[in-house]
Amino acid sequence: MNRLLQAMLAQRDESQVANLSRFFKTGKGQYGEGDLFLGIKVPITRAVVNQHWQNTTFDDLEACIASEYHEVRLAALLTLVKIFHKAKRSPETRQQCVDFYLSHTAYINNWDLVDLSCYEILGTWLLDKDRTLLYQFAQHGKTFWEQRIAIVSTMQFVRHGQLDDSFAIADILLHHPHDLIQKAVGWLLRETYKQDSARLREFLGTRYQTMPRTMLRYAIEKFPEEERKAYLKGTV
Repeated sequence: MNRLLQAMLAQRDESQVANLSRFFKTGKGQYGEGDLFLGIKVPITRAVVNQHWQNTTFDDLEACIASEYHEVRLAALLTLVKIFHKAKRSPETRQQCVDFYLSHTAYINNWDLVDLSCYEILGTWLLDKDRTLLYQFAQHGKTFWEQRIAIVSTMQFVRHGQLDDSFAIADILLHHPHDLIQKAVGWLLRETYKQDSARLREFLGTRYQTMPRTMLRYAIEKFPEEERKAYLKGTV
């Protein structure tokens, strides 16, 4: 029995379906077009995962990640994160988690699914490994969700004081047309500010006047007010 799946289905809340569908832009032509919801909020999904992750197999995850329901896919990813982090002494299990993640990116198809999983799994795994994969995703991702995975995964590197890849992948995605990529790149640039504000200013110096405004706004959010205004006016 797939207890994770059954537990998630049991939490269905029809009163929340319409709100979540609007929030995650499931209308025609929107980025989440066609996605279906059970009406389960994230804290409840996390509670279900905490209760069932130890008894969840990779076969169970296979069924959940392919679900038509957004929250069930999220539960699969949060369970995978849990298994990955609990397997610190088992490189084989961690490799299995990474392989599963990379073979199912077609189902990681909304910003929350990306943001709550990629840096926890890929970012952590790649801390001491070659990161070519992320550059391949950034340059040749099958979807812009893979491109978002590329930049958001670098969050783990930033938290460990490793900024090179965030700046390099930001450069690759600097003029991306989709606002969900622009926001993600700006977010990661903003995170580098906490580690090395001078380096972020150097990066922006030759780019801020041509990068998308959404990206710039996110990147300079923590700057002093007068400096932030100067960047927005183009007078730095």
